[in-house]
Amino acid sequence: MDTISAADANRHFSALLRRVAQGERVTVTARGKPVATLAPVEPATDLVREASRRRLLQRLQAQAPSGEPRAWVRSELYD
Repeated sequence: MDTISAADANRHFSALLRRVAQGERVTVTARGKPVATLAPVEPATDLVREASRRRLLQRLQAQAPSGEPRAWVRSELYD
């Protein structure tokens, strides 16, 4: 893993993102102390994605609708 100062990361951000996109992990330091790690995003597996989707749908189905009921018709939008 490579290390870069926050100032250099700011100056060369696009190049830094290209390196990370190619699989490199980079630690960003501020005043010599590590403050962040930039790493490539790991793609979610189909099983993880499907489980997340299922949890979201369950939560949305259990949630009460918000807002007031609609008392207008589409044609009123264009008056």
